[in-house]
Amino acid sequence: MKATIERATLLKGLSHVQSVVERRNTIPILSNVLLEATAEGALRLMATDLDLQINESVQAAVDQPGATTVSAHTLFDIARKLPEGAQVQLTAAEGRMTIVAGRARFSLGTLPRDDFPVIAEGELPTQFEIPSETLKQIIDKTRFAISTEETRYYLNGIFLHVADDGSEPVLKAAATDGHRLARVTLPRPEGAAGMPDVIVPRKCVAELRKLLDEVDGSVGVSLSGTKIRFDLGNAILTSKLIDGTFPDYSRVIPTANDKILKLDPKSFMEGVDRVSTIATDKTRAVKMALDRDRITLSVTSPENGTAAEEVPGDYTALPFEIGFNSRYLLDILGQIDSDTVEVHLADAAAPTLIRENDKAPALYVLMPMRV
Repeated sequence: MKATIERATLLKGLSHVQSVVERRNTIPILSNVLLEATAEGALRLMATDLDLQINESVQAAVDQPGATTVSAHTLFDIARKLPEGAQVQLTAAEGRMTIVAGRARFSLGTLPRDDFPVIAEGELPTQFEIPSETLKQIIDKTRFAISTEETRYYLNGIFLHVADDGSEPVLKAAATDGHRLARVTLPRPEGAAGMPDVIVPRKCVAELRKLLDEVDGSVGVSLSGTKIRFDLGNAILTSKLIDGTFPDYSRVIPTANDKILKLDPKSFMEGVDRVSTIATDKTRAVKMALDRDRITLSVTSPENGTAAEEVPGDYTALPFEIGFNSRYLLDILGQIDSDTVEVHLADAAAPTLIRENDKAPALYVLMPMRV
């Protein structure tokens, strides 16, 4: 193969595909990116870790169509260090790839394209489109709650399922790590009826979120019970789904929490952030003492001392105290876009519900801590 491509175009394409490639690989070809120059004047880039695969097409001047595979991280580092505006000539023949840009010349070892593994998608019967902004919102408002505990692998992703909520069919996205839960509800997209319940893995979510920053318009979603594919125009992301059963999270969403606190999320977040400065990594606990229209945040650390701050709030129920993990609380407050946030409380041991209002698409549940 022989193709010439602008450095910025090559770098952008490589930055997307190389992050899928694992740094440590027992199978050498998985460290490589597949480069395919087509007669139509495109360079196709592809990378995989056997669970997740990305294809991206970029424009190139193709003198000789062909394909090869070369180290993804090495090629990315080379492209990164080449001068801006450079034209990069890629030539592959007889187990080597030559990269020429200006006065710089590199020769890298290659592996045959026939050895490169491709994820077999099979049938993807459920197909629908979703605006890229909506998909970004779903990811941003849920992914912080994805569990990183490998033993509970079925919590290592975002759970997508359709449901009938009252009168209208909806699509729900949920994530939980057992300490907190985030859920977003939106009208069911056309074509999503009868979709299987699926868990999209954490790594796929992270790569998808990066790609969405460059997508306007809609994203095509195709899925079966085992695979999901996102069509983002120039890029296609295909992933295996987590083979497991997501717990019935609706059971932990409280419906009878009658103590309602209304606050300005920004000042509440800043107050929590300030007092938690002295919290130790082990506890991270912040105590909230609720009294009529007065909320006192406090942290006591045996090593560092104490901190307290009063934040204004609208609260008329009986006074009581409750403790939360400050980092979990800040994660949730960081996703609140409106001027007020509602905190629905029951007692110091029961799950707490946090949301903007009863019409908001997102809701959060946070388990309290003993303080």
